[in-house]
Amino acid sequence: MAKTPITIRTASDRDEELIVSNNRAMALETESKALDAKASADGVRRALADPTRALYFMAESGGEVVGQAMITTEWSDWRDGFFWWFQSVYVRPGHRCKGVFRALYEHIRTAAHDRGDVCGLRLYVDRDNTHALDTYEKLGMEVANYLLCEEDWSSRDAES
Repeated sequence: MAKTPITIRTASDRDEELIVSNNRAMALETESKALDAKASADGVRRALADPTRALYFMAESGGEVVGQAMITTEWSDWRDGFFWWFQSVYVRPGHRCKGVFRALYEHIRTAAHDRGDVCGLRLYVDRDNTHALDTYEKLGMEVANYLLCEEDWSSRDAES
């Protein structure tokens, strides 16, 4: 049986509902977090409308979207270039371990490298997600010597 090829494309407005659905599924699966439906939809809509906020890439196989990744940028004055951050990475169940993330990663890596102003790729991963860590290391990424600290204000309206 021939393997169905995976193609990568930039997301468009027509992908909004699917991206929101994938993001909500990913948050529930990986962090047991139920994302606010309105905030999630608004966030995706704003990102799709303004590519300076983020870029989404969609993986397709057999005529259906099977995965996604969002890229945001971070300027590094130390390196005089942008880091591209992988976020909102999701591969639909049934399509995992079939090269979907690898196809997304390689497409995005090539696009970043070809720009000339990108100095590297980054992502963050839950320290207990050993399967994901293994995948990223197989692609050539290394665990950095940084810890992530945050002050999350996303639920500030709920606290008022």
